[in-house]
Amino acid sequence: MSSVVIDEKTDWLVYICKACGLLYKEEEGDPDSGLAPGTRFEDIPDDWMCPLCGVTKSDFVLLAAIDKKQYFSSPSGDGKLSNSDQPSSRSRYSDVLIIGAGKAGWEVAKALRAINSSLSIAIVTGCNGDIYEKPQLSNAFIKKIDLHRLVRESGIDAASRLNIQLFAHTHAVHISPSLKQLRTTKGMFKYKYLVIAHGAKPVRHPLLSAQDCWHVNHLSTYQELRRVVEPEQSDIAIIGAGLIGCELANDLALAGHRIYLVDTTNLPLSNVIPKVASEALLESWKNLPIQFFGRQQITKMSHGAEKKILSMQSGLELNIDHIVLCMGLQPDSSLAQSAGITWDKGIAVDSQFLKTNIDHIFALGDCISVEGKVSRYIEPILRQARVIANQITGDQSIVFNSQPSPIRIKTSSLPMRLEGIVEHQGEWKMTVSKEAQVNQKWQMTQWNNDQVGAVLELG
Repeated sequence: MSSVVIDEKTDWLVYICKACGLLYKEEEGDPDSGLAPGTRFEDIPDDWMCPLCGVTKSDFVLLAAIDKKQYFSSPSGDGKLSNSDQPSSRSRYSDVLIIGAGKAGWEVAKALRAINSSLSIAIVTGCNGDIYEKPQLSNAFIKKIDLHRLVRESGIDAASRLNIQLFAHTHAVHISPSLKQLRTTKGMFKYKYLVIAHGAKPVRHPLLSAQDCWHVNHLSTYQELRRVVEPEQSDIAIIGAGLIGCELANDLALAGHRIYLVDTTNLPLSNVIPKVASEALLESWKNLPIQFFGRQQITKMSHGAEKKILSMQSGLELNIDHIVLCMGLQPDSSLAQSAGITWDKGIAVDSQFLKTNIDHIFALGDCISVEGKVSRYIEPILRQARVIANQITGDQSIVFNSQPSPIRIKTSSLPMRLEGIVEHQGEWKMTVSKEAQVNQKWQMTQWNNDQVGAVLELG
């Protein structure tokens, strides 16, 4: 990065975490950690921790000097980037620039390359870009999947096979739609079309520090969790009894660990399946080392002599070795906001063509919303990628249909499959088909206004 001349009286500084890419902006501070807006980096205590990954102040480096009058605006005040932000001779150009190397990013690259062999395509990602199947992370223990086998193809090999450029460990910072430029931690990138596929990050608990918790949203973190817990039996608290939390609880329990599954609701998966199905799931766990604690609010986490202690509002205290957060996902809005992209629980995209409100910018995957609704499942991503690839290459005939995707709940003690749209007000009824009887399964249907809205198959 070129040298930056800083006037401490006028410039706000931005520092980036070398471990996870989080930006500390002096102008905004970190109020959740007690750092008021305007707190200079040099005034931060040395024991302050990155709110995302838990490393300390020493793992942050200067990213850029920000002066609103000079850095984000042109002299005319038209919102364009100033001359200091113009692309240098080192700027890179691609016909299609993709942000994110998860399932969504790679599927777009594959779909584009299948249509056009000559487009220049680049992927910018904060990770190494390796290709793996994220759903495997919640049941890889019981399947005895070796950590190395979780990677289907290295990012380097995939980029070579598809003839694209991969810029790993490169964090996207700011989009300038007027200049068709993306600022990153490794320089400026120019594009004709931009595709945002950076996914979503795990929701953090306000009372639990990042250094005390694990999550399974990314392969590298999951690999480290496996390495830590595999040698011996552990007491593990899983916070959140949704889809991933229940699958992971089942998987870790079958691997021999003692699991404490904690949720604010009264039953596991209660927001997705009916009460009788949740109770059946609990019954299927009766011979496993899983304890479910519903209607619990965490009030404190403290460190004992050998264990962590989770204290609940009810008076319950859990002595555990590890905490795994499974409280859902939330996309980061900062990059979209930098470009003026409409935000509605995620990057708002056109329901048919997945365009944002900014010309030549598309988005897909966990970071988007369609008509205010999010769908963070794998199946739609493949269809979304094909739509975007066809849009970019000039074919307007393929449109995206946002029908609900079937959901497989991979709790091996009681596997489930859910189809349709679950409504909170619908009435669930037991149904038994001949096929279900033969396969020793049972079914439930939810009725809304005399019509079947959802079907749940168990077993």
